[in-house]
Amino acid sequence: MTYSVVKGSGYVLVNTPDMILHNGTTQTTEKTINPNSDYLKELPKHIRSFEEVVNYPPNQTYIGNLTPEELKEYKKPWYDKKFEGADKVGKFGEIMHQNEFIGLMKIVDTFDLVKLEKNFTEDVKEKLSAHHFMKEDLISRLKSGDEIESIKKSVEEQGAEGLYNNGELVGCVKRAHDIDINLSAHILFENLVVKASGVLAALNLIEKNNINPEDIEYIIECSEEACGDMNQRGGGNFAKSIGEMAGFVNATGSDTRGFCAAPTHAMIEAAALVEAGIFKNVVVVAGGSTAKLGMNGKDHIKKGLPILEDVVGGFALLIGENDGVNPVLRTDLVGRHTVGTGSSPQAVIGSLVTEPLDKGNLKITDIDRYSVEMQNPDITKPAGAGDVPKSNYKMIGALGVMRKELERTQLNDFIEKHGMEGWAPTQGHIPSGVPYVGFAREDILNGKIKNTMIVGKGSLFLGRMTNLFDGVSIVIEKNPGKIDEEKGVSEEEIRSFVAEAMRDFASHLLKE
Repeated sequence: MTYSVVKGSGYVLVNTPDMILHNGTTQTTEKTINPNSDYLKELPKHIRSFEEVVNYPPNQTYIGNLTPEELKEYKKPWYDKKFEGADKVGKFGEIMHQNEFIGLMKIVDTFDLVKLEKNFTEDVKEKLSAHHFMKEDLISRLKSGDEIESIKKSVEEQGAEGLYNNGELVGCVKRAHDIDINLSAHILFENLVVKASGVLAALNLIEKNNINPEDIEYIIECSEEACGDMNQRGGGNFAKSIGEMAGFVNATGSDTRGFCAAPTHAMIEAAALVEAGIFKNVVVVAGGSTAKLGMNGKDHIKKGLPILEDVVGGFALLIGENDGVNPVLRTDLVGRHTVGTGSSPQAVIGSLVTEPLDKGNLKITDIDRYSVEMQNPDITKPAGAGDVPKSNYKMIGALGVMRKELERTQLNDFIEKHGMEGWAPTQGHIPSGVPYVGFAREDILNGKIKNTMIVGKGSLFLGRMTNLFDGVSIVIEKNPGKIDEEKGVSEEEIRSFVAEAMRDFASHLLKE
C-alpha cells in the first residue's frame, strides 16, 4: 500500500482584544441579560497587551518557537510567565495583531460587506505592506475607506456589526439580507473571521514550506461555523473561498464538519483522496471562532487572571503523494467512535486508541507520542474542567495497565514519556489533535520519534440532533521509503536487486 504523507503545516493566532467584548458569546450574552454587570465592568482591566500575548509560552509553542518539551520546563501556571526573546513570527506561522487582521477581513471580503474608516484603512494598509510575506495583489484589495459617520449609521440604524480597535469604532460588517438570519451581520462577521484566519493559515503553509499554490488540487475546510442562506443554512463553501484568496487556482474543495473532531476527520479524508490517486495534493485548513473568545472569562476574572481566551486560531496542513521522505498517514490504523461504541471514557478511548493499535499488532507503549485534546490547562483548570490532555493520558495509560502492557507503577512514567502539556487555545476544533502535527513531522524526520497518534474528539450533542459522542484517530509514522506499487518493495531494495542481478550477469559472462 502506498500511503500519503504530511508535507507541511501552518499555524496562526490572531490577538483580538476588542472582539472578546463585542463578539465573544459569553460577553454578548451578558450584555443582553445583565448589561450593567460587574463582570462587564471588570473585564477591560483583564485584557492582555499584544506583547503579553506574544510572550505567552503556550502561544509561542503553537507557532513553533517553543517545543512541547521546552514548554514543559515552565512551571505552571504559565499566565504570569513569558518566553524571553519571543517573536510574533514562528517556525510554523505567526501571531497577528488585531488591526492587521481587520484589514485582512476587508481584503478577503468579496461582497463589499466590510466597511473600514478611511484613516484606519491607510494605517493598516501600511502595516500589512510591511508584513513579512503578504503579497501586493492582496494588499491592493484595500481600497480607500469610508467616513466614520457612514459606518456609525450602518451600525446604529442598519443592523451592521461594529469593528473595534483599541476601543474605537473603525469599521463594520454589513448584513447581506434584510430578513435572512443566516446573512445577518452577526453571522457574516463570524464567517469572515473564519475565512480570514483560514486564509492566513493557508498563506503561512505556503510560505513556511515553499509550496507552489498551483500544485494544490483539493481543499478541505474543517472549522465549526457554517455559511449559507435561508434555503441552505450550511451549504458552504469556506474551502473554495479560502482557496481563492490563497491562490489555489487549480483546486476545488468542500467543508467537513464534526465539531472538535472535524480536523482529524479531514486529515483521514485527505489521506484517502491522495492514496486513492484522485488528487496529488490536498490542503486541510480551518479558521477560528469569535464565539469562543472569553468563553471562560467569568471564571478567570473571579480568580484574578487575565482573559486568556484572547486569540482566534487557525491551521493548515498539506497532505500529498508519498515522496519517500515525509511521515506517512497510516490509513490502515484508523480509530473511530461508532454509533454503537457508547459514551463511557473507557469505551471512547478504547475505540480511538486500542482498536486501531490491535489492527497493527501494536501495544499502547509502541506509540511514541499521543496528541489528544491539547487544550491549555491555564484556561481549563480555573474553569473547573481540569487538565484535559493529562486526563486523556491517564485514561490511555490505565487501558495499558488493564491490557497488561505496562505496570500500574509505570503509569506516571507513561504520561511523562508519551504525553505532552496542552498549549492550544480553546477554539473548539483547534486543540483537537492537530496542534502537534507540525512538531510530529519534524520530530519524525529528525529521528526523535518514530510515530504518533492524532486523536480528535467531538461533542455532537451540542447540535441537539443526537446525544452521541464522536471521535476518530490516525497514526502518523516514519516513512520507510517509496514503495514500488507492483512489486511492493522499496527503491533501496530495487537498487539492491539490480546490483545483484548485474553481478550475476557479469559472473555468467565470465564463465562463458
